[in-house]
Amino acid sequence: MTVVVGVDGSPGSLGAIRLALQEARFRNTALVAVMAFAGESMMGSTPAGPASTRNTAEQRTITETTLRQVVRDAVGEDAAGVDTRVIQGMPGHALVQAAREQEAQMVVLAARGDGAVSRLLGTVSQFVLRNAPCPVLVVPAGS
Repeated sequence: MTVVVGVDGSPGSLGAIRLALQEARFRNTALVAVMAFAGESMMGSTPAGPASTRNTAEQRTITETTLRQVVRDAVGEDAAGVDTRVIQGMPGHALVQAAREQEAQMVVLAARGDGAVSRLLGTVSQFVLRNAPCPVLVVPAGS
């Protein structure tokens, strides 16, 4: 049993990680921080330019480094006790997958935007709320 926190690198992620760590401690369980990355299979051309030339292994490495840094920024020395997982795929799917695999007691993620905008749920939050196998806590901006 764990608490899973979704991390996207936004300022709101820091608050979500801190709150998720509190929940994990309260529940006497582990905290697993999850960050998704697209990978080659999901990359494509956009109107603004060509597809990324980075390979999947390079994207995974960059995402792992980013995730560890964001967790460290959020909880400092307590980051050593946080399990980090990088999953290739869409963020909502990655969080639900991690919650199932980890038998999560709760999923925590940050709301998108600031102020009144953070009160609206983004597509990732909506997907996780509809598909998670456990309770979901969406943390408003500034928490």
